[in-house]
Amino acid sequence: MGDAGTAVSSAAVPHVTHGHGVHFEPSTIELTAVAADQAVRWYACYTRSRHEKRVAAALEEAGQDVFLPMYPKISQWHDRTRTVYWALFPGYLFVQCVPGDLTDVVLRVPGAVSIVSLGGKPVPIPDSEIASVQRFAAVLAETGEIPQAEPLVEEGWRVRVAEGPLAGVEGVVLEKRGRARALVQVGVRAIGQGLKVELDAAVLETIEKSGSEDSAPGE
Repeated sequence: MGDAGTAVSSAAVPHVTHGHGVHFEPSTIELTAVAADQAVRWYACYTRSRHEKRVAAALEEAGQDVFLPMYPKISQWHDRTRTVYWALFPGYLFVQCVPGDLTDVVLRVPGAVSIVSLGGKPVPIPDSEIASVQRFAAVLAETGEIPQAEPLVEEGWRVRVAEGPLAGVEGVVLEKRGRARALVQVGVRAIGQGLKVELDAAVLETIEKSGSEDSAPGE
């Protein structure tokens, strides 16, 4: 057969070890798949009603990286007022971990109900979405505005805020209000919820378009 040699499957590469014959080492593809499966990602945890803070505290004590977006609301208590912090997305918090910790740690915490999944597999959340919600929550804490979580809209112009207090935040334009303003929704696709904010169209940069809108914000 000349110098054609013997074809070796890419699934595994043989390696000769003195005194131990031939054994097979994992291929680069296999090692990459294993590394991806063990990667640290953000996931959404659904909790019992009004148990978000308890679950978040327990997870932090367990050494987990937790993000519970909240907003302040002033409440009247008899003869005094106090500031109470409420979850931006009632019933949800976010945890950054390897997939194995979801069952070994997260779901063992009292009050943690489930991990948002699709087809039986936990849905990882892009870092950009978490970063946008973190910035949005920080601005709400400064302004005292009270948001209302609503079903997330997927179609429309996806934009990024270029400057101002919300610089870096990404969202979808819900509607254009004249040539100067736009109503933008910031949210997390994994849980299907978002928050609305009206912005100056001049500070919005278009990322991509989905749906049937013909013109970008400000055009």
